[in-house]
Amino acid sequence: MVQPDTAAFWPDDPMPLAVNSAPVPEYGSGSLADLLPTLAAGLGVPGFTAAIPELVPADRVCVFLIDGLGWEQIRNHPEQAPYLFSLLHTSRGGTGRPITAGFPATTATSLASVGTGLAPGRHGLPGYTVRNPTTGTLMNQLRWKPYTDPHAWQPHPTVFGLAHTAGVHTAQVSSPLFETTPLTRIALSGGTFHGRLSGEERMDLAAEQLAAGDRSLVYTYYSDVDGMGHRYGVDSDAWRGQLAHVDRLVQRLAEQLPRRAALYVTADHGMIDVPFDEESRIDFDEDWELRAGVALLGGEGRARHVYAVPGAASDVLTVWREVLGDRFWVASREEAIAAGWFGPAVDERVLGRIGDVVAAACDDLAITASVREPLESAMAGMHGSMTPVEQLVPLIEVRS
Repeated sequence: MVQPDTAAFWPDDPMPLAVNSAPVPEYGSGSLADLLPTLAAGLGVPGFTAAIPELVPADRVCVFLIDGLGWEQIRNHPEQAPYLFSLLHTSRGGTGRPITAGFPATTATSLASVGTGLAPGRHGLPGYTVRNPTTGTLMNQLRWKPYTDPHAWQPHPTVFGLAHTAGVHTAQVSSPLFETTPLTRIALSGGTFHGRLSGEERMDLAAEQLAAGDRSLVYTYYSDVDGMGHRYGVDSDAWRGQLAHVDRLVQRLAEQLPRRAALYVTADHGMIDVPFDEESRIDFDEDWELRAGVALLGGEGRARHVYAVPGAASDVLTVWREVLGDRFWVASREEAIAAGWFGPAVDERVLGRIGDVVAAACDDLAITASVREPLESAMAGMHGSMTPVEQLVPLIEVRS
């Protein structure tokens, strides 16, 4: 089967210096934030509308989110993922098109978008690490360090919680390690949590939970594809082995679907390998020009939040644009918000979490920080920006 060319609906080589040329996610009609509201509307949960019009309602729906498995990774690996590849034509309601993750394309942001049904500018997790305006220090939103009150940080209800209140059988099936994490509490809570260590156990239990109600909303998650990509890169045998494994997991779950059920397979982001050379990895800790006037460096290698010392924001913006040239989209906070990078609206409480300058990579590049972030800087595979390989994610559908 000939697969669709993503260039038909996604810019192949956007002009990087123009802020408004960045390929903004399809907030409101085709992003991760639109998925659960659409499914909830189909389940009859009050207050929701079908934001992704291509999807047909089902009485029992399961979302299987595979961390780090973007659309392009499936398209480029038919031998390792024959089952997923064969289903690409079902994506986005049978249109054969992907949806978009949201910006930045990173796990904490995407999971919050999925669970709340809100874009990053509303739910308030606009990056891997961001400044806490109250303390003036960086907060890691994935690991939730340093700790802050989760519901003060993200006060909006989850779609799962609202569905549960409306009488829908709601369940999350994931690693037991995630049951009580702050990110789970503010993004994925509602109904019951079922912790299982192996992927096979999760698939079997997800199918059981789907069948447990006349109306069901089930979420299950698998993280090891992302882990292998970060450690070894997506062009590695280790990563390809994980892809083959998760391909079998998807088929296992699909073959157990109860009646009147729909399975949606998606991801929080894709991934790109960043070469280990000085041109591709720009080390902030070794670059005095980029450091000038910067108080805090947030985000991650391919999607940076840059917090300037008081009065230096304009100078930092100018220097970052000059140094990074045509390799990054570089915007002021105001420009990024106006361009819709974080969604159609940004809550007042979220403004200070966004950098004075925001920089997003447009090629296989990264701004690393070998001293501040030694572990992240050593990763082979990265993500975060708005390029197709990071931003496009599947919405594969299997119905019983």
